[in-house]
Amino acid sequence: MKVTLVSRSGREIVKGGIELGDSATVADLQEAIHKRIKKHPSRQRLTLPVQPGSKEKPVVLNYKKSLNDYTSGNSETLTVQFKDLGPQVSYRTLFFFEYLGPLLLYPIFYYYPAVYKYFGYKDEHVIHHPVQTYAMYYWCFHYAKRILETFFVHRFSHATSPLSNVFRNCAYYWTFGCYIAYYVNHPLYTPVSDLQMKIGFGFGILCQVSNFYCHIILRNLRGPAGEGGYQIPRGFLFNIVTCANYTTEIYQWLGFNIATQTIAGYVFVAVATFIMTNWALAKHRRLKKLFDGKEGRPRYPRRWVILPPFL
Repeated sequence: MKVTLVSRSGREIVKGGIELGDSATVADLQEAIHKRIKKHPSRQRLTLPVQPGSKEKPVVLNYKKSLNDYTSGNSETLTVQFKDLGPQVSYRTLFFFEYLGPLLLYPIFYYYPAVYKYFGYKDEHVIHHPVQTYAMYYWCFHYAKRILETFFVHRFSHATSPLSNVFRNCAYYWTFGCYIAYYVNHPLYTPVSDLQMKIGFGFGILCQVSNFYCHIILRNLRGPAGEGGYQIPRGFLFNIVTCANYTTEIYQWLGFNIATQTIAGYVFVAVATFIMTNWALAKHRRLKKLFDGKEGRPRYPRRWVILPPFL
């Protein structure tokens, strides 16, 4: 089989095309491209060309499939559109660094109150209120949990992410980590009542445990290598909402904010809710489109997307 590799503008990238065996897979094509133009498979996005002006999304080639799956069955040639995704990193690397920052930066504001002298506070005699101590434990437990889940729980269908996402995500998590830590651990911080603190942290811990269980359910939908594709998650809160993992994530931060009561914390949960709601809406639409009852597939059940009205 001869594969013609073209850019988005239609320019031929490899002169004369690439010759492969009749039983070649997309992975074989990726390796051949790597040898010819020195672009690692993780940087390659291979799609079938679409007609100019078409509103249809291009079909992305699955590296596990045979190239014959993307032809009419008797064709000896195939045209593939190539896009260089740029430098990539594994998702585990991305998540590790974005979570490591908040885990290390937050305790600095708790254990080293001398940092506040750089913000105009001169008195170095600081006595921490219990809510500040519990908030530090709660915060560190959350991000330590996220890092451990990254390496021992999550299974990724896509192996890599653009390198630029490391800087963007680290800026988001690290900045908010310092922003919240500054106000919660400030020497002039005014604590909430003991009852409110217990309700907030108690509710938050319950949501953290629930979030972990949601991740276990999602993990079991995929094989060890991330195979399995999109599936309908079932059980526990997934019977109520499409993205129960996002629901529990939002509510665990709501519990933290009930216990600590800072504007910085509520700004963070508002931004996080906005971001996760957009992710949840996209996933909800994708699952409903995939599981529409056609071709023997089960119809996607009616669910709330992320926030049921009674929670």
